[in-house]
Amino acid sequence: MSVIVCYAPTNDSPEERKDEYYGELHTVIDKIPERDVKIVTGNLNAKVGRDNQGIENVISVKGLGEVANEIGTNFISFCSTKNLVIGGALFQHKVIHKYTWTSS
Repeated sequence: MSVIVCYAPTNDSPEERKDEYYGELHTVIDKIPERDVKIVTGNLNAKVGRDNQGIENVISVKGLGEVANEIGTNFISFCSTKNLVIGGALFQHKVIHKYTWTSS
């Protein structure tokens, strides 16, 4: 099992920083043996929503809201390319347990 703890840049970060982050994440994932279970955790700054049309293997319909930011779209794309599942939206939870922070 390999656990990757990361902190993703926010939507306000420069595009170069976002590209650099995903480049580094791709590199780290590619170095992990294929047979390992991979867990990516941390503050991913992603809102992935519940619309899973075409990406059923990545996310279920038990998420919250809609893909609300570019980071969410990038994270879904990353997970799709690396054959990862977004676990936070995989199981049914009470709405209050589906998020950790609300913007003012």
